[in-house]
Amino acid sequence: MINDTMVTENLTAQAAKTLRQGSLKDPQVRKTIALLGAFCLFLSTIEYMIPKPMPFMRIGIANLPLMLALDIFPFHTFLVLVAIKIFGQALITVTLFSYIFLFSLAGTTLSALSMYALRRLLGKNKISFIGVGTMGAMMSNISQLGLAWVFVFGNSVRFISPPFLAAGVVTGITLGLFCEIFTRRSQWYAARATQRTEQMNEAQYVS
Repeated sequence: MINDTMVTENLTAQAAKTLRQGSLKDPQVRKTIALLGAFCLFLSTIEYMIPKPMPFMRIGIANLPLMLALDIFPFHTFLVLVAIKIFGQALITVTLFSYIFLFSLAGTTLSALSMYALRRLLGKNKISFIGVGTMGAMMSNISQLGLAWVFVFGNSVRFISPPFLAAGVVTGITLGLFCEIFTRRSQWYAARATQRTEQMNEAQYVS
């Protein structure tokens, strides 16, 4: 009876630990969010400085931190990083209260959710960062083209669609290649990914 009670208490403690790890209550997670969030804002600034034919057009390099976060954050923490990217980018580009914010909101949200879902459904052994990045870029560009059709160009959007989608594919592949190289060589990333895997295994064991 005592042993059963001790086992139950240990499982409860492990469950509580697992819930704390990967959440915003974990100091290590907060530091990682701050780092990746700052990286999002830095890349958003670089992207803003790149000349583009239309103000709402984004090549998507600021999605790089989101891709790196796919394997090290649970879903709710990943959404916090997505929100930092969306609103931080809007503040940097001074578009928070303009129609351009809708393009950023739709593009980033759809891209982030599709990348996260694809990575979780297929797993990192079946889908590489190149595939994930290409999917994210395509979903982002498709959502932006849809809004451009509604609010800006109407049927004329078909003329900008081919080069816009082609640019998205190139960007997605490029970001995916960078992520593949970085995640294989970075000890920092390997430690975070291992920690996340252990948390998931603990959660499955406790359940």
